[in-house]
Amino acid sequence: MKTINDYNFENKKALIRVDFNVPQDENLNVTDDTRIKAAKPTIDKILKDGGAVILMSHLGRPKGEFNDKYSLKHIAPKVSEILGVNVIVANDVIGDDAKEKVANLKAGEVLLLENVRFHNEEENGDKDFAKQLASFGDIYVNDAFGTAHRAHASTAIIAEFFPENKCFGLLMEQELVAINKVLTDGEKPVTAVLGGSKVSSKITIINNILPAIDNLIIGGGMTYTFVKANGGKIGTSLVEDDKLDLAKEILAECEKHNVKVYLPIDNVVADDFNNDANSQTVKSDEIPDNWMGMDVGVESSKNFAEVIAASKTILWNGPLGVFEMPNFAKGTIALGDAIAEATKNGAFSLVGGGDSVAFVKQFGYDDKVSYVSTGGGAMLESLEGKELPGVAAILK
Repeated sequence: MKTINDYNFENKKALIRVDFNVPQDENLNVTDDTRIKAAKPTIDKILKDGGAVILMSHLGRPKGEFNDKYSLKHIAPKVSEILGVNVIVANDVIGDDAKEKVANLKAGEVLLLENVRFHNEEENGDKDFAKQLASFGDIYVNDAFGTAHRAHASTAIIAEFFPENKCFGLLMEQELVAINKVLTDGEKPVTAVLGGSKVSSKITIINNILPAIDNLIIGGGMTYTFVKANGGKIGTSLVEDDKLDLAKEILAECEKHNVKVYLPIDNVVADDFNNDANSQTVKSDEIPDNWMGMDVGVESSKNFAEVIAASKTILWNGPLGVFEMPNFAKGTIALGDAIAEATKNGAFSLVGGGDSVAFVKQFGYDDKVSYVSTGGGAMLESLEGKELPGVAAILK
């Protein structure tokens, strides 16, 4: 696996695919700069070597045409602030302005090209578009894990034009190492915590990680499909009635792989889907009619904490309850506390997937776990065992 540490960038122009698809407010100010900060170590290394940096990124879904709302010029001030370098901004991607600014770029300077998705050719994986982009750099660096699952021009196709001079950035390396720590190199016992609403969206992940894990903790809305499949009463809780047989099959597969499954034994239930609804704690398989499961109960949290305390490697994907409502966030907070404590005691913990990442950031656990993935879809496809085009293109 070649990374930027295998190259000296002195007097070289590094063409870096970054993921600066960051959230903005109504005035187009960046509201979460995590992804920009994550790319900084790679950019710093290249500048320190005496190289020049050309950044490529997308922002939003402009559908192949210019839209000022999605222009990268709006995020350039934040990029400049984080890098501590005045970032030059091109008015286009492969047009005259970009060509001129690339030609004039000197060592130690950073150029940000315009949004690559202003061209349909980007998402279509157009070879000619990739070739024009490739002409800008001496070395291609992919540091955009968040888009590594897309075979786009700037994430995968472009690598063909750098047969010898292509590598991963430091963020990509961290992401791949973290996933391998769970799937192949994890110190045992390995525990996976899977939450979220649907069994159907997690089935491929479960099937792929079973050979690697020792314990599977299940929470969130998909709990109730398993409980109902086992003959329990779930009231009006979220359920996939067409996946009851699948839930049974998953439990049978877990048994086959000697994976211990931990489902909630008690749940906090409510008579309506809102924070101020009436609530009570009941056994998970005895939820009264017209009540719905909203969170795991205290006894379940204790059970889960014991499993996590004994684990050396932990994967967390998905909350255990409706954490957006404070009254139903307690189970997910207790889980966060347990994982933070295990991490402090030497376990490796990886958090990935949109809702889990949102939770750890909102509740301040992001610096209490080993690694928080920056790539939602890419992370999930890695866990499913799929080949990521952006990764495969560098390894070829």
